[in-house]
Amino acid sequence: MVSASLKAVTLTYVQYQRGDQLGHFLAWISLVPVFISFGGFFCHFFFRRELQGMFFFVGLVISQIINELIKDFFQQARPETCAILEMCDSHGWPSSHSQYMFFFATYFTLLTYKGIGLWDTNNKLAVVFLPWVLALLTIYSRVYLGYHTVAQVFAGSAFGVFLGAVWFWVVNSVLYRSFPMIEESWFGRYFYIKDTSHIPNVLRFEYDNARDARSKLAAKIN
Repeated sequence: MVSASLKAVTLTYVQYQRGDQLGHFLAWISLVPVFISFGGFFCHFFFRRELQGMFFFVGLVISQIINELIKDFFQQARPETCAILEMCDSHGWPSSHSQYMFFFATYFTLLTYKGIGLWDTNNKLAVVFLPWVLALLTIYSRVYLGYHTVAQVFAGSAFGVFLGAVWFWVVNSVLYRSFPMIEESWFGRYFYIKDTSHIPNVLRFEYDNARDARSKLAAKIN
C-alpha cells in the first residue's frame, strides 16, 4: 500500500542547518510574524480592545491575502534550496514574511509619529527602531535560510511598505470617522471596544483615573 505524501504546516515550520548557530537564531527571527499575530495582537484584543490595534491587525490580514493572490498569479518558484527545505510546492514571489514585517514596521512608525500609542514620547526614533531592525533581520533570515531569493524579499518589503502606508491612510482618514459609531454599537458596548487615539498618553490617563477611582472609593468607606 502506497502511503500518501505528507505536507508540513509552514506557518511555524522553519529549518536550518544543524550546528549553525546563526541559522538557529535567524530561524527564530523568521517566527517573529507568528509571535506578533498570535501573541501581540491576541493579547492586545484581550486586554486593550483598541480600535486602532484591531484595524492594524485587519490591515496585516488583508496584506497577507493580497500576497497570496500575487503569488498564485505569478507563480514564481523559490530558490533551488527549496528541495532541501521541502518548500518547492509553494511560490516565492513576493516573500510573505518580508511583506508582513515591513507592513508592520511602516504602520507602527506612522502610528508613533502621529502620536497614537500607549504613551507619549519625545524620542520617537528610539521607539520605531526595534520594528525596523526585526524587519531587516527577517528578510535576511529568509535569504540566509534558503527560503527566498534577494529579489523575492525585496519585492515583499516594497509591497509591505506600500500597503502599510495606504492602509494607515485609509484607517486614519476614512475609517476613523466610524470609530464613535463602532464604540456605541452593540458590539462595541458588549466587548468594551474603545478608541483612545485622541489621548496623548493613555497609560498616564488610565493611571490617573485608577488612582482617582481608588481615592473616591476610600473616601466613601471612610
